[in-house]
Amino acid sequence: MTLATIPRYDRSRAVRVGDHAVVVGASVAGLLAARVLADAYGEVTVIDRDRLPDAPEARRGVPQDRHPHALLEAGRATVEDLLPGCVGDVISAGGVITDFAGDVRFYSQGGFLAAGPARLETISATRPLFEHVVRRRVAAVENVRIRTGCHCVEYLLDDAGDAVEGVTTREGGERADLPADLVVDATGRASRTPAWLDRHGYAPPAVDEVRIGIAYSTAYVERPPHDRRTYLVPAAPPRTRGGMAAPVEGDRWVVNLHGVHGDSPPTDRGEFRAYAATLPVSEVADIVDEHEWAAGDVEHYPFPSNRRNRYEDLDRFPDGLAVIGDAIASFNPVYAQGMSVAALEALTLHHALAEGGEDLAVRFFDRAASVVDIAWNMAVGADFGFAGTEGPRPRGTGFFNWYTGRLLRRARTDGALTDAFVRVQMMERPPTSLLRPRVLRRVLQPRLRTGRSEASRPVSGTREDDGGTAGVR
Repeated sequence: MTLATIPRYDRSRAVRVGDHAVVVGASVAGLLAARVLADAYGEVTVIDRDRLPDAPEARRGVPQDRHPHALLEAGRATVEDLLPGCVGDVISAGGVITDFAGDVRFYSQGGFLAAGPARLETISATRPLFEHVVRRRVAAVENVRIRTGCHCVEYLLDDAGDAVEGVTTREGGERADLPADLVVDATGRASRTPAWLDRHGYAPPAVDEVRIGIAYSTAYVERPPHDRRTYLVPAAPPRTRGGMAAPVEGDRWVVNLHGVHGDSPPTDRGEFRAYAATLPVSEVADIVDEHEWAAGDVEHYPFPSNRRNRYEDLDRFPDGLAVIGDAIASFNPVYAQGMSVAALEALTLHHALAEGGEDLAVRFFDRAASVVDIAWNMAVGADFGFAGTEGPRPRGTGFFNWYTGRLLRRARTDGALTDAFVRVQMMERPPTSLLRPRVLRRVLQPRLRTGRSEASRPVSGTREDDGGTAGVR
């Protein structure tokens, strides 16, 4: 599911299903889940083992904090529905509004894509700023409490072994039981729920793992306040190196270099510059060369594989427990899908709760799988463009990679195709929208030799039928 195919948040649908819910993990996924749960439970407690900062600062429990993140259109719209004014708070705190049709240069298939015909705004900011603003908004919800420095030791299982009844916590060296009608695991990729299920007589979920072996190195450089240029140069076969630069708060660019299948970018500043100079275009290296470095070292982050826990396939699962966010699936971070997938999953949880609390996890996992399918197939499908990628290949990957490659080559001179592709990448519309007749014709028909350029003609007469799609990571 994408923004176009899932109903939006509707507070009037909320029903009371319990007295207390606990969310383990104050990630963006956990915070948005807490906001949804606040409509259905008398009290919601979010616990996190970190001492959460009072300012937009990176924290130890989120090793990818300092690296680039994006709130795609699907995520932006959903977060704003759940927490009105939240996006404005990010902008007020220094987040930068960029227009994908004007500020963003996307390199693919040997050139930059043409500018699209319509403004496509995105919010560019660091992960700590996004998370800080969301956390502050969720903490202001009357029946939500956030407890920091509070470690989840264990789930509490009832005597019959059929239902989770809360968690055991450790806080300041003291252990205590925290009863709950529902516990939501939002602890991310390191989730211990599969191991807990196995220890307590439940089959753990099957795991799909696709190995891409990507590594990130990220630095910050100073930026003139009104310079919003953004460059995206993702690795693409056979080229194993990529990079990007995006404006963020504090008058800075976040500059990221990445490599796949063992081509690891350096952390030394001089070597970082040299690696940037090996990209197929000079713009990312120029930003590094022509501007002062901001405070901080070059940060490095390895990401060996895409991983997906198939909770939707389990025949048996304890009542009173659910899993959300990266604890379900985590994707190659170059596609920037994580926060937006978490937002759509929270929206899915809202709709599941509106139908009552019975079999909640089963119904939620089934629906969340449809959200994950879109992001997973886009990210993993693209990763299989590299010969060294290993793991289960989504059906149709070969055709869709061929078709998308042809679309992107045409998009270098056809802004309408850029618009269609970007709307898919932003998870606004499903990938199938790229196969609508008006888009299909522009991709497959022979080049027209007329006085009127391809880019000047819209894909269709209306936004609803423009062949556009969604989001990028």
